[in-house]
Parts: sequence; structure tokens; C-alpha cells
Amino acid sequence: MKTILLYLFLIFCTVSVFSQEPPTKKITLDQNIDELLLEEQSLNELLAYFINFHFLYISVNYNSDTFFSGRDIEIDQYNISPQITYMHSKGFYASISGIYYSQFIPKWDVTTTTIGYGKSFGKDKIWRYYTSLSGYLYSDNNIDGLTKGNISAGFGIQNKNRTLGTTFSSSYYLGGGNTYQIASRTYAKLKLLKTKKHHLKIRPQLNIFTGTQIVDILSSTTLQGSTIEELYTQNNIFGLINTQINIPIQYNTNSFDFELGYNLNFPSEIGDETDLKNTSFFNIGISYLLDL
Repeated sequence: MKTILLYLFLIFCTVSVFSQEPPTKKITLDQNIDELLLEEQSLNELLAYFINFHFLYISVNYNSDTFFSGRDIEIDQYNISPQITYMHSKGFYASISGIYYSQFIPKWDVTTTTIGYGKSFGKDKIWRYYTSLSGYLYSDNNIDGLTKGNISAGFGIQNKNRTLGTTFSSSYYLGGGNTYQIASRTYAKLKLLKTKKHHLKIRPQLNIFTGTQIVDILSSTTLQGSTIEELYTQNNIFGLINTQINIPIQYNTNSFDFELGYNLNFPSEIGDETDLKNTSFFNIGISYLLDL
């Protein structure tokens, strides 16, 4: 049974490093659960040994710097994202997560709760779909903050050996201006070491984020005496937001998983943005799987 847990652990407790973006920037914090449901091993195959089976995994991820949609915010700060996830063999899952910023006030920015469902299908179970609902509670919000959240859905495909795969996901955000996001992720897996108790692999990923962003657009200019007054309006603009390359090295032993990764962002100009610089950061993650 521990062997099956090990494979499940590799699927679900890989920490997400490209979901640095808080919901205030229309990137979901809890995106890793949705996407990890589409990865590597077929969950249906692994759970064929069990009728009813469930577990918890606890993960913490550290990012050496903070960027919003890959953009430099000119604040030198790290962030930490803890998460607890419950998963059932029938495909249902639920999680609670948050994010801590070293320089923001308040430092604990948002708490996210997610419920969802996912299932594999098709020949050799290489296809998978999922859907989820998330809600956000900001540290500085009143009760109205409970209405903010997103509805997500996605699907993915991988080869029979589970060494190559692609996922697509879409999210519609509720509250604070309705916007949406479409993302894709293509990954490969290279095994460096595999024994009964130890697993070491490298898994490069290419992540592409598109969606709507609220930007200020100059609508008119008026002359008030000797002063020129510019009037701006807010518009939702759809376009490419960010492209990210993630290169993580992952080591697993027993019920623990460790990750060290390097991430490179290529943000795309939206609205009147100019001269955006590429950004990069390191991430460190640790996870633990608990059989219930």
C-alpha cells in the first residue's frame, strides 16, 4: 500500500511555482491542485486496488522573489505558500491554502479554499478532465470578500509512459470585475534515479498564461486653464500575459518530497506597458503525504 501512496504522492504534492500570482492579479493561488490532477500516472489505474481510499498531503513552498504575472513590482521580498489537501479515490478533492509576503502589510495576504473533481478516461487512461470552485478571503477584507472566487475547468493528455504531457485550463473569476484566464502547460519527465526507497527526477515545464487584464486607457485630453487634464477609462483587455519556464529537480523518499527549482518569466506588454524586463526566481518545496 505504501508503494501506491508513493505514486499518488508524486502526482499531488509537487509544489506549484508558477502560481505566485495572488487572486488580486487574477491568477489563482490554488492552481496547482487543478493542474496536478492532470499529470503523470493515471489515478484510476493506481487506485484500482482500492474501493474507497483517501489521504492528506501537506506542502510548503518558498519563492525567493515575488512577481505579479511575471512583472517586477520593485519590492525585494520572498513569499511562502502553505497548503493542506484532502483527496478521495473517487476523484473528489478539497484544499485550503494561503500566501505570506515578507514585505506586504498585512503579511498574510489571502486564504484560498477549493473543492473539485477529476477523472481519467479514454484508451490507456491518458486523458483527464477536472473542474473546481475556489473562494478567496483577504486579510484586509470585510465579509464582502467571501464573494470573490473562481470557477475552473481543464483537461490534459499524456503519453503512455507518462514522460510527456500537456494540460489546458480556464478560469472565470467572480467579484471585483469579472475576468477570465486561459493557461497551458507542457512538461517532460526525466528519471535520474529510481530505487525502492528513493526517486530523483527533473521535470522541465513551459507555462503560457493568457487572459483579461484591467488596464487604464487614455480616453481624452482637456485643457483646464493652463493645465492639461488627461482622462482615463478602465478596459478589460485580452492577450498574452506571461510565459514561464520552470526547471525543478524533485527527490522523493518514503512519504516526503523535496523540490528545488529555477523559474524564468517572460512577461508580455499589455495596454500601455513598455520595456518589461524578464524576471527569475528560485523555489524550494517540501511535502508530506498522510494516509487516512
